[in-house]
Amino acid sequence: MALYHFSEDPGIAVFRPHIAKTSAIRDEPLVWAVDEWHAPMYYLPRDCPRTCFWVGPTTTPEDRRRWLNHLEPRFVMVVESGWLERIRQVQVYCYHLPETSFSPAGQDGGHYLSREVVTPLALTPMGDLLAAILGAGVELRFTPRLGPMWQQIWSASTLAYSGTRLRHALGYPEEFGLLEPG
Repeated sequence: MALYHFSEDPGIAVFRPHIAKTSAIRDEPLVWAVDEWHAPMYYLPRDCPRTCFWVGPTTTPEDRRRWLNHLEPRFVMVVESGWLERIRQVQVYCYHLPETSFSPAGQDGGHYLSREVVTPLALTPMGDLLAAILGAGVELRFTPRLGPMWQQIWSASTLAYSGTRLRHALGYPEEFGLLEPG
């Protein structure tokens, strides 16, 4: 299994466990990683709000038609259009991490946790982020505002989904119907 960490900082020599400023549910020092299947969710600037959705074990044929138009992408990633220039300009780096000290985070999001200091195995610049996302078999969509779509995905669909950095989205939290930070 391959594990990764994505950052705009190319100079991280070691990852030290820390309490993430954005974590509302974990209050212990950790190093976070993501698996290969979910990795394209992080091929964006760190603070870029995005939602991703895909066919899950309970997805209905109706939701496949409605949201995926009979296509079978790895997943669909939706980003606010106001982020397009930043996505084109930023350099993101992929840190390849050893899996030895990591364990699953306990949720179906491809996240893994380590309580130990982790030394990266390799560093790869991502280059053209849009090309990397599309090259990973992800359908990329842009919309002026994420909130209305997010509400439909999480409250009225049978799709599997993930939301990242939603607190940076226009209309957050009012348009998202969330009770906790995203």
